[in-house]
Amino acid sequence: MSGPRGSGSSIRVRRRAALALALAAGPVAQGCVWYPRPNTTPSTDPAVYVVGWTQTGVASWYGEPFHGRRAAAGGVYDMDAMTAAHQTIPFGTRIRVDNRDNGRSVELVVNDRGPFVRGRILDVSRAGAQELGMIGPGTARVRITIVESANAVSARGGCVLIQVASYGERASAEAKRREVEQAGFEAAIEPFEEVYRVVAGPFADEAAARRAAEGLGGFLRRC
Repeated sequence: MSGPRGSGSSIRVRRRAALALALAAGPVAQGCVWYPRPNTTPSTDPAVYVVGWTQTGVASWYGEPFHGRRAAAGGVYDMDAMTAAHQTIPFGTRIRVDNRDNGRSVELVVNDRGPFVRGRILDVSRAGAQELGMIGPGTARVRITIVESANAVSARGGCVLIQVASYGERASAEAKRREVEQAGFEAAIEPFEEVYRVVAGPFADEAAARRAAEGLGGFLRRC
């Protein structure tokens, strides 16, 4: 016959077992953020963004205050359009995004750079987030698959640029171009709509461009 102590001990055992099961099941507590290590397949060279290239990780979405501002690709960001931001996938690439938490999918076009939050691989527009069912949660575990490449890149690598900065005044862009050249890199100015982009390169591969970007700043993009 068990007394009160025995009952308390049994309850504590059951609580420990429940806690162990919860921890094994994954992070479900409020305020817990899980950042799984991104996984890129199937290419052995992650710079080769061809049809079938995939990546898994955590995606988030963005709307205000970015709505109406200029996207990295040059156009105006519209949170109600089917677009996405990725750190390196070439602009104009069409991707399929699969929400691994609920099985929903959507196709988006990469037209911006980001996200710049540790542990995240993709920012989708508000419209994309609605299709994926991630407005409420804010983030989701996703798989990215390239379904249409913007640029054909061979398995040996391809042309990569660093977009160092953008200016509204040509004189400012010229000053930055000279600064990049003084650092030992080829540089050029690309007029685009109402801005002047300063680019460094081209570089033969992404690894070389990344090393240069450590000192120059900016982001990588395809030629």
